[in-house]
Amino acid sequence: MRRNPALTSTVTRFPRRTRHTLVMTALAALALAACGTEKTSAGGLRSERADTAEARPGLTEIMDRVEESCPPSAPPEQPPSGPALPLPAGAVQTPPDVEPVAPTAGPEVELNARDWCASNLHEERIAQALRDLVDPSPAEVRTILNDLGYGDERIHGLKQSGATTRFFLDLRDKGGRLCLEGSAAGEGTVVDKCVAPVSGPFTSGKRNQ
Repeated sequence: MRRNPALTSTVTRFPRRTRHTLVMTALAALALAACGTEKTSAGGLRSERADTAEARPGLTEIMDRVEESCPPSAPPEQPPSGPALPLPAGAVQTPPDVEPVAPTAGPEVELNARDWCASNLHEERIAQALRDLVDPSPAEVRTILNDLGYGDERIHGLKQSGATTRFFLDLRDKGGRLCLEGSAAGEGTVVDKCVAPVSGPFTSGKRNQ
C-alpha cells in the first residue's frame, strides 16, 4: 500500500511543533520567576522596613496615649521652699554656710508633668527605631522619623557629625515646651529631653541641662 507523502509529513512535523511550544512556554515561565525574584531582592530591605514601621505604634496612637495617661497641661511645679524638714537620724547635715544649688533652667524646672510623661512615650519608640540603623545618615534618620509619624515640620537641626547624626524634634503641645534632642549612632543612640520656646518658631540651641 502506498503512503500519502503529505499525510506522513504532517504527522511527523506536528509533534516537533508541539515540543517546541512546550519548551518556549517553560522558558517563559522561568524568566518570569527569575524576574520576580530579582524584584523581591531589590525591594526586600524597603519591604522589611515598611513591615517594621507598621508594627510600631503611629504618632496618632502615641498622642492618644498621652491624652489617656498623662496629666493635663499646667505650669511646671516650682521647687519646694520654706524651712527645711528635720533630717533622719544618722543623715549628714549640710553645713549652714553652704547653700544647696537648685537648677534654674532646663527640663527639671521648665517642663510640666504632661511634658515629662509624653517624653517617656516618645523617647522609647524613637531610640528603639534608630538603633536598627547601621549607617545613620541624615537621610536615613529622616526616613525613620517620617515612618514613625514625625513630619518634616517637626524635625530640626538634622546634621551628621562623624558616625553620628544629630537632630531635634519639636513636640510642643497644648502649651507645653517639650522637645527632644537625638543622637543616632546605632547601639549608642541617645534621645533626651530638651526645652523649646513657649511660642513662636522652634530654635534648636544648646540642650538645656
